[in-house]
This record gives sequence, C-alpha cells and structure tokens, in this order.
Amino acid sequence: MPNYWLMKSEPAEASIDDLVHAPQQTLPWTGVRNYQVRNFMRDAMQPGDGVLFYHSSCACPGVAGLARIVGQAQPDATQFEPASPYFDPKATREKPRWVQIDVALQRKTRLLPLAEIRGAPELAEMAVLRRGNRLSITPVTPAQWLAVLARLER
Repeated sequence: MPNYWLMKSEPAEASIDDLVHAPQQTLPWTGVRNYQVRNFMRDAMQPGDGVLFYHSSCACPGVAGLARIVGQAQPDATQFEPASPYFDPKATREKPRWVQIDVALQRKTRLLPLAEIRGAPELAEMAVLRRGNRLSITPVTPAQWLAVLARLER
C-alpha cells in the first residue's frame, strides 16, 4: 500500500511547470537540510508513493499537481558542490549526510489554494495546516489524499 506525501517547493526554485518540462517529467528533490525530512526520504518514502506537489512561499500557495516517488533515496549531490547553496562541508562521499529522491509528474492540476485547504473540514488535520509547521515534506493520510483528489476534480 503506497504512502502519501505533501512536498513543498518554492516555484522560483522548482515549480510544477519545471516538472512538466523536465526530462522524463522527473526532478531530483535536492537541497533538503532538515533531519526529520531527510529521514522521511531515506526511511519512509518508497517508489510509487503519491505526492501532492505544493507551491510555497509565493503569492498563492497550494497544491499545484500530483506526482509520485520514483526510485530509492540516494545521496544528494548538492551537498558536495562548494558552489551550491546546499553545500555541506561536513558531508563526504563516504559518509553523505543528505539524500535526494526523484519525483515524477502524474499530472498538473488546478491550483488548490491553501485557503481552500484551510476551509475544508476533512482536511483540518493536515500537517501543512499545523501552526509552526515548517517541514518541506509531510505525510498525508489516505483519507486526506482522497479528499484532496476530490477537491481537485471540482
């Protein structure tokens, strides 16, 4: 049984349109520098898991598309690149600290705005709505996944 995730991305860094136009419509999810999120990618995310692709830090945040996890977590190459904003001088190729996971497009959707998510009683417990939540990846329950899909079809 697949798991479900909400993955936040700033559209200026990686938008749903970038995913649409990426080779094989697949992007590596790089630059994560939070241990809890790294652990989700490393230990819990599996190929086939569903993804709500969420635009954050923009004029109208919300779910912008559906994706799936492809492949297993692997070392995030940006940790080794001194010119990268995600460079980690403590990471080595023998002992990487950070991982990336590949995300493949299922489909671009209408934008499901954060305001609509907040107003949906069936989505009131989503982690993205919790006060103080700053995680870029959060789990989504099967019921929440189905409720979001139903709202996207409206």
